[in-house]
Amino acid sequence: MSDDMIRVYEMNNGEKAYLPFSKGEMDGRQNRLRKLMEDRQIDACLFTSYHNICYFSGFLYCSFGRKYGFLVTQDDATTIAAGIDGGQPWRRTHGDCLIYTDWRRDNYFHAIQSLLKMPNASVKRIGLEFDHVSLDLKTKLEAALPGVEFIDVSMDVMAQRTIKSAEEHVLIREGARICDVGGAALVDAVEAGVAEHEVAIASTNAMIREIAKSFPFVELMDTWTWFQSGINTDGAHNPVTNKIIEAGDILSLNCFPMIFGYYTALERTLFCEHASDEHLRLWEINCDVHRAGLDLIKPGARCCDIASELNDIYRRHDLLQYRSFGYGHSFGVLSHYYGREASVELREDIDTVLEPGMVVSMEPMIMVPEGTPGAGGYREHDILIVTETGAENITGFPFGPEHNIIPKR
Repeated sequence: MSDDMIRVYEMNNGEKAYLPFSKGEMDGRQNRLRKLMEDRQIDACLFTSYHNICYFSGFLYCSFGRKYGFLVTQDDATTIAAGIDGGQPWRRTHGDCLIYTDWRRDNYFHAIQSLLKMPNASVKRIGLEFDHVSLDLKTKLEAALPGVEFIDVSMDVMAQRTIKSAEEHVLIREGARICDVGGAALVDAVEAGVAEHEVAIASTNAMIREIAKSFPFVELMDTWTWFQSGINTDGAHNPVTNKIIEAGDILSLNCFPMIFGYYTALERTLFCEHASDEHLRLWEINCDVHRAGLDLIKPGARCCDIASELNDIYRRHDLLQYRSFGYGHSFGVLSHYYGREASVELREDIDTVLEPGMVVSMEPMIMVPEGTPGAGGYREHDILIVTETGAENITGFPFGPEHNIIPKR
């Protein structure tokens, strides 16, 4: 290979871009990680996931089949990115950036070796995310870094992410506000004879425009809407289709603005023009569960106890068999394809105690099968910030039959 086919280089093009977080906030995240590394005698951490690279660096990568990393030592923090991205990874990184080229298949690993000054006898233990690193990547890291012991840090850094800072709360509040903007646009677009995808487009476009208006130099990526009608409401994550809305259809509103890698959500049950008596009965029961759940979110509450108490309400109405997933989850750097903070989910198998600073949803759902009176999926969803004394609900969009039966236009 000729000498001009370089393997790695720096592309510090332009100035550092706007982040919604201060230098102190980002330094604090990295320094808490370094304290963890010191306590566990880890010489470096190599993050490979969307969520941890974004959380610790501010940069959210676009993989497209290439590998990315964020390498943290006691002295340095460096994004490892592909040449196809130009200077964007450096502009968005709180730290340094090393670019690897496509000219050789192992240049990503060469970049890691270069940053660690390998072979380096002082590098003995490296933290990895075992819940993200594939068997193939682990095998190649072992070949590139012989003699190094790999330590799982995924659960430790997830625990750090679950306690949100005041600056994160500010961003999440903005996300909740923009959810409400998307919800209003969605309701305005609902009408018998309109296709699901047209309703979703109206909501998504409204949220993207509001994000663009609200933040300087923001990357507009990944915001989306799931809007379902009729039988399509039976799953919380069912994709948008071109199904036509009919009068009397049960509808699911699901708005998800993505801002600097942070996810927020608004989810509501709606009906087009009218609802049957059995639909109204089931909807009211689910709203009662939702209200009860909102009251249970507070510091000191265990996730499993919240789930158990809400189960009893469904059980009294003989509806527990129609419940389809947990009652809520943590919020932060996550999306529909990265970042689930599984230690804070309101489920029977999670005994985590809620703490001030955590951000969680309350989102009970039941799914009544087709052919059964009141068929469809019912779900309400609010976001709460856990405080020292209780919880603050930051979702403003109303729920229930008195608000969300969309009249004929």
